[in-house]
Amino acid sequence: MTHANDLANQPLNVAPALAKKLDKLGLRRRFDLVLHLPLRYEDETHLYPIAAAPYGQPVLVEGRVISHDVQFRPRKQLLVRIEDASGVLVLRFIHFYPSQLKQFTDGALIRAMGEIRRGFHGDEMVHPKTREVVEGSPLAESLTPVYPTVNGVTQPILRKLIRSELKLLPLPETLPESVIGPLRLQSFADAVHLLHFPPPEYSASQLSEPGLPAWQRLKFDELLAQQLSMRLAYRARRQGQAAAIRGNGKLRQALFAQLPFELTQAQQNVLDEINTDLAQAHPMHRLLQGDVGSGKTVVAALAALTAIEAGFQVALMAPTEILAEQHYRKLSGWLAPLGLTVSWLSGSLRKKQKEQALEQMASGTAQLAVGTHALFQDGVIFSRLGLVIVDEQHRFGVGQRLALKQKGQEPHQLMMSATPIPRTLAMSFYADLDVSVIDELPPGRTPVVTKLINSSRREEVIDYVHKTCSEGQQVYWVCPLIEESETLQLQTAVDTHRVLAAQLAQWRVGLVHGRMKPDEKAAVMAAFCSGELHVLVATTVIEVGVDVPNASLMVIEHAERMGLSQLHQLRGRVGRGSARSVCMLLFENPLSDLAKARLKVIYENVDGFEIARQDLLIRGPGEFLGARQSGVPMLRFANLEEDIELLEAARELAPEILQRWPEAVDAHLERWLSGREQFLKA
Repeated sequence: MTHANDLANQPLNVAPALAKKLDKLGLRRRFDLVLHLPLRYEDETHLYPIAAAPYGQPVLVEGRVISHDVQFRPRKQLLVRIEDASGVLVLRFIHFYPSQLKQFTDGALIRAMGEIRRGFHGDEMVHPKTREVVEGSPLAESLTPVYPTVNGVTQPILRKLIRSELKLLPLPETLPESVIGPLRLQSFADAVHLLHFPPPEYSASQLSEPGLPAWQRLKFDELLAQQLSMRLAYRARRQGQAAAIRGNGKLRQALFAQLPFELTQAQQNVLDEINTDLAQAHPMHRLLQGDVGSGKTVVAALAALTAIEAGFQVALMAPTEILAEQHYRKLSGWLAPLGLTVSWLSGSLRKKQKEQALEQMASGTAQLAVGTHALFQDGVIFSRLGLVIVDEQHRFGVGQRLALKQKGQEPHQLMMSATPIPRTLAMSFYADLDVSVIDELPPGRTPVVTKLINSSRREEVIDYVHKTCSEGQQVYWVCPLIEESETLQLQTAVDTHRVLAAQLAQWRVGLVHGRMKPDEKAAVMAAFCSGELHVLVATTVIEVGVDVPNASLMVIEHAERMGLSQLHQLRGRVGRGSARSVCMLLFENPLSDLAKARLKVIYENVDGFEIARQDLLIRGPGEFLGARQSGVPMLRFANLEEDIELLEAARELAPEILQRWPEAVDAHLERWLSGREQFLKA
């Protein structure tokens, strides 16, 4: 097996120019070509008479050229007419080279592959794949694979490279028979050969079936590789050394005494899990997830106090300055009365302020540091960093979180997310973390009523804003852009503020967006939090972290342009007080199918976990994971919803394989996860 892996991991033996293009496809080693599977298949085994060929699907036809000419109206294009015994077909090329004209001399016998449709010149194929043949040329014996490619790498080049490697490379099993036998899996070699070179009896629809044994084998192998890599990462982290942190409880009791609420049972449960982790002599890597408004911040504050009681410093990092500053203000309000110093660090601080914060962290005067990515920049030194808290962790890449962790001697890590993670995603991409869930909301939270409103009814929405303000409540009005865009003619925050300030003259209307100076943003947010402003026009900078219980109405412009997670986060800014809260989603017609699907989900659901599950179905894991995918092996073949049984089987088998067949683990991961070391160290 070692010899087979050595061959498979050799770089591709191609010209440097081609190697550079193949690199864009992720094709660097010989084995990468084995796993570069077809996107689809073309059926060149059957020749249709022109008149009998169906519309709207790829078909192969053959005919003799009866005319060809270049036209210049309405645009430059090459029109080639071919004819067989049943009829005439136009081949239309909008982009073509002069050399192509030589192929289409009158009388030449041409085979064309493409979709036939009705056009201005009659039945036509637009940009078909063509070749000149001689009378009686044999048809293909099986379906023709079509591979993902980039400009400059043709299908014939890919087919030749892949065929060569499949002939030369041994493809032994990486898994013992006692694993693949009970699962009735097809052999790996048979699976890849079938998908690259399907036998004549297979149709394109059969090859696209997810239940095809060949696909089942590759999906299982891929999911197992992911599970093994995650468990190795988990094991490596558990073997690391960290300070065992056990506080005396004095600061936590002092905070409990000043809080105007009690923890929910769910909050208490996750806090117990965190404190148990902190007391261990290996570093904690725990993900704390909870829906919008479930009370993650107070749990983070209590975890921080445990570390501070034990003589350690804590760093809390958030992805945006507004969110980081919200955390700073809230945590300062809780911790300053306990005699603790909370430092604030962001890229926009003046030099003197930044120097003071850096000195407080380096000397240990500041027990807690709150900030943006500025916390892990060069020059930031902590005296005794014991706990790192990362909020909205999916917005940070692996490298950024690693950089902050390296500011201490293997500190404990608590990652928080208000974007609930679907079960299948947690089982796969987050299998390397311990996960805590706050699955209940604090008492007194009122359900938010969601309304879908066409933007043509804006005057009715304005009337409702008047009504809300007159009842002593406050309003968010969110716009997706700051200033006018020619490509997206959306209502902008600046224009909306100007219009609303005129229409709501009796109420005070504020404006906040990402391009304002930090002190300007802070002043506007403080005015809204204190009730001085009745309406806050904002971009999505207020998506997370803003907590104003008196705000009971959220209006979102162009909701059809936003993702489900973003809409759910924005909606979560209201419903934090006792008043009935409403979220109005304004949309413009016509709606795309994707926009309709998103708006339907957000309208019908308030449960963040169900919204996240639907979001995963709509977007797939790559987009859903966001920055976390940096360094994480993504799935190419498996589908987390369709292949749940395979995922569960891989998850169940991974610990047994790690324990009983460590040599199989190495072989399997070498096959599937090139460059995995970078991921494991994170």
